[in-house]
Amino acid sequence: MIITIGGVAGSGTTTAAKLLCEKLGYPFVSAGGIFRQMAAEHGMSVVEFNKYSENNIDIDIELDKRQAQIAQEAENLVVEGRLSSYFIDADLKVYFTAPLDIRAQRVCDRENKSLEQAKQEILTREESEALRYKKIHNIDINNMDIYDLIINTNSFNPDSIVEIILTTLKVI
Repeated sequence: MIITIGGVAGSGTTTAAKLLCEKLGYPFVSAGGIFRQMAAEHGMSVVEFNKYSENNIDIDIELDKRQAQIAQEAENLVVEGRLSSYFIDADLKVYFTAPLDIRAQRVCDRENKSLEQAKQEILTREESEALRYKKIHNIDINNMDIYDLIINTNSFNPDSIVEIILTTLKVI
């Protein structure tokens, strides 16, 4: 079973994906982790690397290729990433959303930043990613048609989110 989990920054994709992996005993792959690793390899912050990536399509192509290759070779896997559902033939495609203030607070808590800085970085990142995804892949990141399940993570804690996903898996 291949499951993809995507969503906006700070919506809890990584937390829930890791917890889901623990419950299912599946391996975990994070496109964000791959992206952050690539940013570090280039000596840049994620925000700087997003901007840099706007003019360097090879970054996105490499990221997409890495996660798709891992998924092709796996029998069971949870892949977490904004575009994972577009490049991986998954059995279940899940998307997370949450209000900006909630997401910014989560990022603020996680990364020890001010709330205002977290909000601005999220907005900058999302604008950068939307432009890049449209330009490189002709993907409108705001189109939810490809997802099987959309969850507002503001309404649930991580354990409840995982239970929703597990319940959905029982009916597909």
